[in-house]
Amino acid sequence: MKRSFAFVLITALALCASHVCQAAEKKNPEANRLAREGVEAAKNQDFDKAVDLLKKATAMDHKYADELSAVYQQRGYAAATDQRYGDAVNDYGEALKLTPQNSRIYEQRAAVEMKIQDYEKALGDYSELIKQKPNEVRYLNYRAYIYEVKNDLKNSMADTEKVLKLDPNNQDAKARKQRIEQKIAENQPLTPPPGTTPKPSPSPKGKKKP
Repeated sequence: MKRSFAFVLITALALCASHVCQAAEKKNPEANRLAREGVEAAKNQDFDKAVDLLKKATAMDHKYADELSAVYQQRGYAAATDQRYGDAVNDYGEALKLTPQNSRIYEQRAAVEMKIQDYEKALGDYSELIKQKPNEVRYLNYRAYIYEVKNDLKNSMADTEKVLKLDPNNQDAKARKQRIEQKIAENQPLTPPPGTTPKPSPSPKGKKKP
């Protein structure tokens, strides 16, 4: 998965470079120059310099927002790889400000949040992903897992049932459903068998019920 994501980022940068090269330099040559240099710095993995240059370019011309978002994603990925999880979450957040409909960024940020067990934030990110892709089994499975960890059995079961409807042989969902059913059964109050419910005693003679 890491190789796949790295490949996607490299491809994104290539597209960014192409976009910058095709930009109309006559309209804003300074922004174009900064963006070119920023993309080149990102290729060389000098992400701090790339972010700085592309932020300046985007301030001059917002069409470079996609390039800046891609570099934030790259820097976030590098930070996560180095186990600097707080920096990674921050960079993914900055990327989402620029490209809020990019589901890949939500997914990457949620993966980091799961790593550091920040389940509340991960829950929010997976919920956003499910809004975008309501039938994506992976997202439903992750959210069901978080609900289970939070002991929210009702919502966990709801997501688990959705997964099984989409993928009846999903082993994670099948195992989770069994666990939830067991937890629910364990938490049920004991009820007496039929016909053994105590009946109220009659009032003593000569005394009225209060």
